[in-house]
Amino acid sequence: MTQISGLMFGLLALLIVGSPAAQTTYPEKPVRFVVGVPPGSQPDTVARLLGQKFAEAWGKPVVIDNVTGAAGNIAADRVAKAAPDGYTLGLLGQAQIVINPSLYKLAYDPVKDFAPVSQVAMSPNMLVVHNAVPAKNVQELIKLARARPGELTFASGGSGSALHIAGELLKSVAGLDIRHIPYKGGVAAIPDLLGGRVTMMFGTTVVVLPLALEGKLRALAVTSLKRSSAAPELPTIAESGYPGFEVTSWYGLLAPARTPATIVGKLHLETVKALALPDLRAKLADLGLEGIGNSPDEFAAVIKSEIPKWAKVIKESGMKPE
Repeated sequence: MTQISGLMFGLLALLIVGSPAAQTTYPEKPVRFVVGVPPGSQPDTVARLLGQKFAEAWGKPVVIDNVTGAAGNIAADRVAKAAPDGYTLGLLGQAQIVINPSLYKLAYDPVKDFAPVSQVAMSPNMLVVHNAVPAKNVQELIKLARARPGELTFASGGSGSALHIAGELLKSVAGLDIRHIPYKGGVAAIPDLLGGRVTMMFGTTVVVLPLALEGKLRALAVTSLKRSSAAPELPTIAESGYPGFEVTSWYGLLAPARTPATIVGKLHLETVKALALPDLRAKLADLGLEGIGNSPDEFAAVIKSEIPKWAKVIKESGMKPE
């Protein structure tokens, strides 16, 4: 099912009289969104935008709880172990759900311990460099890195993040020797990148695109297979000599396993309604994000299919489990 048809399906479902999801009195108190990254990061921004729409629709506050550390695994574990009553939810990315199982010994099972609600949004990542780096495109950056093995560095929002994997994948396909410098979230890496203490970074659009537009960083490419609507002038890495290169970021809403189906259904329909609002769509587009709004079953299928996909990417990139 396409993203557009998924949204239409959800909106039609809102018209079904007598729907169990429509009959529930949930929520009767504030709802908490747990996010595994610091404020100002892309998933945090998505959580706040969605939470605001939920709060407006329900008349109940939605509190954003930034639980950082361990590549987002602490946040995911907190959601997995929360009471299955719909009052503690996770706005989590694919790192915690489909990437980290291949990199860490997790205290939670990404398939069994969650009730998927909906993927909310996805975006490409963006390759940016410090302005002192002479490379003006991906090919020039590759040439520079090959001429200076071991000297160039790339920052990421943490080991095992999609941003880290993007760098490792580029190293693998281009045969580069560049060093990874992990930070606690992409925002935390920015001061060192602006100061020239790291060479480059794969960053989310919400974090690095404004800096590139202000001329504080130089953007070279995006990591999706198609160009980003937020920066259509930037080529993809696939266009730049590495066909098939793709490392996008998605964020989804998940509840603890055993959350009642009526609550999961209401959360899904509220997500679909929010993503259909023109002002939210515009805000997401400005950040280079595309709304998704698929069903709980579709989201569950994505999780099951992407875990082996990322395991293969990680193995081929040479990354080692921690």
